[in-house]
Amino acid sequence: MHKRGPFHFQSLGRPETTTLEEWSQWQWQMRRSLRSAEDFKSKLTLKEDQTQAFERNEIQKIFRAQLTPYYSRLIESVGPPLAKIGLPSVAEFQPGAQQMLDPLAEKRNSPVPRLLHRYSDRALLLVTDMCSVYCRYCTRKHFTGQDQLSLKEHELDLAIEYLAGQKGVREVLISGGDPLTLGDEILFRILRKLRAIEHIEVIRIGTRMPVVCPMRITDSLVQGLREFQPIFLMTHFNHPKEITAEAAIALEKLVDAGLPVFNQMVFLNGVNNHPAIVQALNRRLLVLRVKPYYMFQCDPSQGTDHLRTSVEESEQIVRELWGHLSGLAMASHSVDIPNGGGKTTLVPNFIVRRDAAEIQFRGWDGVEGIYKNPLHAPELPSDFTDYEGEWKQLQRGKEERRKEI
Repeated sequence: MHKRGPFHFQSLGRPETTTLEEWSQWQWQMRRSLRSAEDFKSKLTLKEDQTQAFERNEIQKIFRAQLTPYYSRLIESVGPPLAKIGLPSVAEFQPGAQQMLDPLAEKRNSPVPRLLHRYSDRALLLVTDMCSVYCRYCTRKHFTGQDQLSLKEHELDLAIEYLAGQKGVREVLISGGDPLTLGDEILFRILRKLRAIEHIEVIRIGTRMPVVCPMRITDSLVQGLREFQPIFLMTHFNHPKEITAEAAIALEKLVDAGLPVFNQMVFLNGVNNHPAIVQALNRRLLVLRVKPYYMFQCDPSQGTDHLRTSVEESEQIVRELWGHLSGLAMASHSVDIPNGGGKTTLVPNFIVRRDAAEIQFRGWDGVEGIYKNPLHAPELPSDFTDYEGEWKQLQRGKEERRKEI
């Protein structure tokens, strides 16, 4: 057990048939991952629709299935909420309201292989298509789990050359697949090349390994990452029961080393679509010094219709949380506009009436008030020109990208 504040995080433990040394090695977890229907049946109690899904996937191949021994043990312990994340269902083969292989139009925004450049100041580098667990709601089914593995040397060189020429790019997100399925040296080599580009200020690493394989957060990984600061870890807990003692210790190891960690949750039907679940998740993350960052609408990728919540349902959950949770524990409710429109934030509407002079609000608990705009004309800061050059450079980066498209 691991305790922080009022919360006790239970240890998952290990099977009696496995030694502690084996169970604690992330490489062993990867090697022993469940991949075939027989693997899943040997470790998990499958429902009939899950068994049928394995059989149908052999023919239609919507999306591969894989679980680490750690996460399969967690699913067996917790049951339906996490099973919906990790186990295939026949519902994946039903057409639903919206099905898109590439809902974010990533292929259209890829100037060179493995690199996505959608926003002016940041780009996303797909360093591997491999995950240790293939979540059923994955938005990147057009790329993930396609046996392309890590990017090749010439692909990395092309990406680095492109980024070096884009002076407006200040941030790079390393994603995949899951970058932490790569070994330390491969990952550090990629980071080293990115850090050699002077105008890149921030690097983010998107990973679900603290959730599904927390033993990946080794001392050598953490110490190695410190060399490339500022590095931000973007992790992906969807349910409070995913935060075991092992996961909590992994998260604290990262933040203790000065590596900020943020969490991105996805609203999932039957998993976390209730305010009690979301508040429980976000409060537990916060006591571990992990900032709840996004609450995403599930993207309409193939096979996800049964997992998606409506925007209205998610908005209602956020509205119920508003005013009852600290701002630190509130994440931004966002949706990625299908067909590559980018992220947009959804905020509960507290405006009753609005005109040029004033706005009338009704707050989360019904209290009303009016905010009146000032009567004077705006006065620009006297030194805005000191920063205007870098602002225009950011804007030009996207304009140049549009011309290329």
